[in-house]
Amino acid sequence: MKTLTLLRHAKSGWDDPVARDFDRPLNPKGRRAAAAMGKHLRELGLTFDRVIASPAVRVRETLDDVATGFGPLSPEWDKRLYLASAASLLDVVRETPAEAASLLLVGHNPGLEDLVLMLVPDERGGLRDTVEEKYPTATLAEMTFAVDDWADVAAGGATLTRFVRPRDVDATLGPDEG
Repeated sequence: MKTLTLLRHAKSGWDDPVARDFDRPLNPKGRRAAAAMGKHLRELGLTFDRVIASPAVRVRETLDDVATGFGPLSPEWDKRLYLASAASLLDVVRETPAEAASLLLVGHNPGLEDLVLMLVPDERGGLRDTVEEKYPTATLAEMTFAVDDWADVAAGGATLTRFVRPRDVDATLGPDEG
């Protein structure tokens, strides 16, 4: 059994004048959401044998803030995760050594959402429908696979066991009123 957890970076600051998208930092709400999600991950008792993350500034800051509630994560920074497609993310998953039972990928949309939709069978009325509606910033998706080796992870082979949005943890972190 393998457990794959995906965490989308927290809300970034579009008002910040940065030259490159890669350098865009989190905004204050994003920092609060990441910290709240970190605390929630700890409360759930989650552990990760391996953490692989995009090196983008907003992902680095997300992990720093998650660590305030969860504890240190010691990620491996992989440039392939920056704005990666679902297919590229799946390649990273399949390269994970078999001895790792749990893997956390931290990155960006639409790749993370597309990966969940690729891996989880389309059965109406479940958590997958919620993912399909929207995969908000700082949201976590957890999937399990009945395989012994990450190389055997395949489309339609996952069970989506959790989909936790920041607003599920703290109502003040819900969508801004527009």
